[in-house]
Amino acid sequence: MIIYDISANFPVKFKRLKETGMSFKKYNSQPSFFDLELKQSFGNSRTQKFLIEVMDAIDWKPVSTILTEHYPVGKSEFGNKAYHPLMLLKALLLQKWFGIKSDPELENQINDRLSFKAFIGLPFSEPSPDHSIICRFRERIGKAELEKIFHELLEQFNRLGFSIESGMAVDARIIRSASRPVSSNKLDEMREKRKKTKKRSRFQRDLESDWTVKNKKPFFGMKEHASIDVGSGLVLSTSVSKASDNDTKHFSYVVFKSLHGKGYSPNVYADKGYCSEANRDFLNMNGMGDGIMRKNQINATLTENEIKRNKKISKVRYKIEQYFGISEKYHGAGKARFTSLFKEGWDHLCGAMAFNIKRVVLGIRKQEAAVTI
Repeated sequence: MIIYDISANFPVKFKRLKETGMSFKKYNSQPSFFDLELKQSFGNSRTQKFLIEVMDAIDWKPVSTILTEHYPVGKSEFGNKAYHPLMLLKALLLQKWFGIKSDPELENQINDRLSFKAFIGLPFSEPSPDHSIICRFRERIGKAELEKIFHELLEQFNRLGFSIESGMAVDARIIRSASRPVSSNKLDEMREKRKKTKKRSRFQRDLESDWTVKNKKPFFGMKEHASIDVGSGLVLSTSVSKASDNDTKHFSYVVFKSLHGKGYSPNVYADKGYCSEANRDFLNMNGMGDGIMRKNQINATLTENEIKRNKKISKVRYKIEQYFGISEKYHGAGKARFTSLFKEGWDHLCGAMAFNIKRVVLGIRKQEAAVTI
C-alpha cells in the first residue's frame, strides 16, 4: 500500500510502509501531476524554505514513537480512523510559528496553505483535521508526555552543537487572564459555587487566575516560570501557576526541571526577586554556581562590589528576556488563551518547543552562511 509518511522529511515523500496495527488515517493516493507541479514552485516560498529546514533539523521518529505510545486514540482496528498525533502536533507548532490565534483559524489556514498541508503530511486533496480534534489533542497528550518530547528535542539540538547545560537563567512573567477581571471576593463566591454545583460549562469563567501587583500596578491572571540556557538561548523549562505565587517558591522546581544534560548546571542566574538565603543554600548544596542578583536588605545596603556583580549578571541573563519578548510579540504568550492552569501550561510548553525549533533552524542557517563566506 502506498501512503503518505508524515514522519518522513519534507517535501512529502511516498513510500511503502508496514502495517503497524494502529488505526490511523492512511492516504491511498499516488501524487498527481497537479501535486508534482505544485512541489516545483515550493522553493520560491520563504515559508516553505523554513519548514523544509525544520524537517531537516529534526528526527521525527522518536517524537512519533512517544506520541503513539501515549495517544489513547487509534488503538482499535474498528470504527473511524484517527489522525496521526504527529500530524496534530505539527499543526500546533504551525499555530505558534505563524501567530494563528485560534484552532478554527488554524483549520482554515491548513486548508488554504499547501505548504502547511505538506508539512503536517496531509495530501493536498484532503481537508484539515477539524478544530475540535486539534483542541482535544491537548488533553489526550498530557503535559508529562509533551515534556518527554520537549526533552527529546533538546537532546537532538545538543547533538547538533547547541548547548543545554552551559548555565541557566531563571525568571517569571505575568500572563493576563483570558477572562474579564473580577474582585477577589467575587472570585471566592464563584469558586465556592462551582464546588457545590460541579458544573463545567463550555465557555467558563477563569477561576484559576488571581490578582497580583507588579511595579505598583494590579494584574489579574497567571504567571509563567521559565529558564533558558545562557549559551544557546534555548528554553529549558516552563510552567504556569497563579499570578499571586511568589517567584522564589518555584525556583528549585524550575531549576530541576531544566536539567536535561548529564549533570547539574554550572551556574544559575536570576534577578533580585529570587534573592533569598534558601535559594542560595539550595544552589550551594547541589554544587551549582550562585548567579542570583543581590538586593538591599533592611539592615544593609548593597556594596560597590555587589552592584558591579549585579551588572555582570544582568548581561548574562538577558536572553530569557528575549524569550519573553519574542513569544509575547509573535505568539501572544503575554495573554492567556485558556482558563485553566493545565491547558495554559501545556500551551506555553508547546510555545517553548516552537521557539526552540525556530532558534535552532536560524542558528543552523547562520552556521551554513558563515561556512560559505
